[in-house]
Amino acid sequence: MKLYNTLNRQVEEFVPREEGVVRLYTCGPTVYHYAHIGNLRTYIFEDILEKGLRYLGYDVKRVMNITDVGHLTSDADEGEDKMEKGARREGKTVHEIAQFYTDAFFKDCEKLNIQKPITVEPASHHIDTYIKMIEKMLQDGYAYISDGNVYFDISKAKDYYQLSGKNPEDLYVGVRETVEEDKSKRNPGDFGLWFTVSKFSNQEMKWDSPWGVGYPGWHIECSGISGKYLGEYLDIHCGGVDNIFPHHTNEIAQSEAYFGHKWCNYWVHGEHLNDQSGKMSKSNGEFLTVSLLEEKGYDPLAYRYFCLGSHYRKVLTFTYEALDQAAQAYAKLKKRIEKLDRTPDLKEGKIDFYQNAFKEAISNDLNTSSMLTLVYDVLKDEELTDFTKLYLIEDFDKVLSLDLTSDEKEVDQDLESYIQNKIEERNIAKQNKDYEKADSIRDELLEKGIRLIDSRDGTTYELL
Repeated sequence: MKLYNTLNRQVEEFVPREEGVVRLYTCGPTVYHYAHIGNLRTYIFEDILEKGLRYLGYDVKRVMNITDVGHLTSDADEGEDKMEKGARREGKTVHEIAQFYTDAFFKDCEKLNIQKPITVEPASHHIDTYIKMIEKMLQDGYAYISDGNVYFDISKAKDYYQLSGKNPEDLYVGVRETVEEDKSKRNPGDFGLWFTVSKFSNQEMKWDSPWGVGYPGWHIECSGISGKYLGEYLDIHCGGVDNIFPHHTNEIAQSEAYFGHKWCNYWVHGEHLNDQSGKMSKSNGEFLTVSLLEEKGYDPLAYRYFCLGSHYRKVLTFTYEALDQAAQAYAKLKKRIEKLDRTPDLKEGKIDFYQNAFKEAISNDLNTSSMLTLVYDVLKDEELTDFTKLYLIEDFDKVLSLDLTSDEKEVDQDLESYIQNKIEERNIAKQNKDYEKADSIRDELLEKGIRLIDSRDGTTYELL
């Protein structure tokens, strides 16, 4: 298995610390809003990594956090908590916001066939762990108290800039030129481990600590949760490229200060999904979510197929034209597979050949486009029986997770007639601007397990 290691800026052979076992940590969402499809591209690549490692025979122990406290709106550890901002936006408590958007995130993951990690932990559940870590870093001289807050002193960290490749000058004022310097810090790049109530008096989530009532910084949560559930050593840490600095850089600094040794050997990062105007974000243009794609008539797995056609380390530009092409290719692929004869007739002669080729694609830094190509190669191979093709494609789909061999739900003629009549009735209501009736028809069908999908080409449906 070879992976691009951000730490050393090269593709390296992956060697876990314990033979056959992979300790994998992936940064989870900050649950103050829906995840956009750019966020979800990262989780798709991490899903492929976990399933690919399992396909290769590894026992993967994966942990992911849920950031429900501490993630500030500025990378310089200043500003307001994103969770507090979300709560004010919707007139809810932070706890209500966190639960609602955590549920929404995993619903999106389910639609995209992203497997939920066995261990998922909210940051707010591990305050004692963070306090213990911070106390030790203070004791060992890696952290200091200033104006009631606790900061990590980056001048004490070994190789602080190795992961990011940045220079000290990059941190002259915060992280960006638009960020004002926090005068409480000894160095502009120092980051918060604990913020007290004296600075954030309106903070809803806050706890007692040796330094006053307050809450933890964003970076400490990942170090604390990973250490608690995976131990003092990680094999692989994943996230988006925007996490490299300062988040992952700071994780390394505080974790190695606390544990007293190198913490993680492999850092694997997924590139951005851009729209035509640049990096996709929640505040930039149309807010692209899985639900919005569904409303426009797209199968969420067509978006997964779109992502798998490009390498995870390559910037991918989203357009509806590109998604249309992916959706059409995905639909044609499913149709070809549906036509295969399912009569049991397994010929084992070339199974090893294709499975080994698939393993090579996984091992080649997660070459998902090669994985997809192998599906087409299997379909074209005239030496394979249809049943053997199905066997191999189903095997590959353990990693691809595109539901390539799943049977579509059948609809009898009476139900089909009923649904089409309701769609026509709804179309007439919409033409007459009777939107209340149109919505009631949609809701009536939904209660029966039939979801309508509106697109530019008309209205279709799916059975739930």
